[in-house]
Amino acid sequence: MKRSFHSTSANLAGGPSAPINYPSLEIENGGEKQKMNLFQALNNAMDIALQKDPKAVIFGEDVGFGGVFRCTVGLREKYGANRVFNTPLCEQGIAGFGIGLAAQGATPIAEIQFADYIFPAFDQIVNEAAKYRYRSGGQFDCGSLTIRSPYGAVGHGGHYHSQSPESYFGQTPGLKVVIPSTPIEAKGLLLASIREKDPVIFFEPKLMYRSAVEEVPVGDYEIPLGKARIVKEGKDITLIGWGAQMRVLLQAANMAEEKLGISVELIDLRTIQPWDVETVINSVKKTGRVVISHEAPKTGGWAAEISATIQERCFLHLEAPIQRVCGYDTPFPLIFEKFYLPDHLKNFESIKKTIHY
Repeated sequence: MKRSFHSTSANLAGGPSAPINYPSLEIENGGEKQKMNLFQALNNAMDIALQKDPKAVIFGEDVGFGGVFRCTVGLREKYGANRVFNTPLCEQGIAGFGIGLAAQGATPIAEIQFADYIFPAFDQIVNEAAKYRYRSGGQFDCGSLTIRSPYGAVGHGGHYHSQSPESYFGQTPGLKVVIPSTPIEAKGLLLASIREKDPVIFFEPKLMYRSAVEEVPVGDYEIPLGKARIVKEGKDITLIGWGAQMRVLLQAANMAEEKLGISVELIDLRTIQPWDVETVINSVKKTGRVVISHEAPKTGGWAAEISATIQERCFLHLEAPIQRVCGYDTPFPLIFEKFYLPDHLKNFESIKKTIHY
């Protein structure tokens, strides 16, 4: 029997739709498990990191109080105010402080309260953190730095609380960019990111903080960065996504299998940079058709990078043009969010177009 977690219709991007069960990842030798939602799984990961690494510290706006999404709740009380503490409202300062701590041997876990607010820190992240080891010829590095930040739509966030900026950072050599989609994977990927030897930008799907619930192993485990997950195997078409979009794509896949009588392969990229080229290429060579979907605008989105690589590596295997189902090239709208999002219906129509090509 496959384990899964339940997503309610109210929490699926794109508005009301049928509830779906998303397959849970089985952790080998996972041991004792406990029901957690996504933010609790992240809290559990940071608890383990602080417990096992005396040099680990957590900081950001309001994290000492538990954070606006409660991801750090209880950690200051457990580990003290010198290891879990608030910062001024200055994202550039948070990133710069984290770089300095990492360069001096600490393990900083910084939080940017919303991904939309990460842009004041862009220079520190892209020109300093990403290049620190390179510009010193390997003498110094800030590889122990992890920057967490919630991203994506929530149904009412508007243009300053809904953006998906992963592709801005995916183009930067020296950074790793990770986006989990389930509580089990959020915990394992965050622990791997904290222990990674390169700076990591860890975007968290805030839509799933409370709505995604699984039986999560309570012990210490990691999920390797740079390795995609085949959530569902199929033979007729490949769907690729990450983060909160995975629930949308699974719903589209189920609809396509029911209405079109096809077999759909669903891939969760999990790591945007470096992304798992081999898993994607092998899948597309098998199916000959592919749809890539993300919330970020279409132009310059990470789906474009994936599409280009597929075109270069799988040209003679393609049975139809590559399809991208993404957000529009506009600022994220408030009252028109339902129309902006690449929901399961848009993805189903793209699947149907590709199959009938």
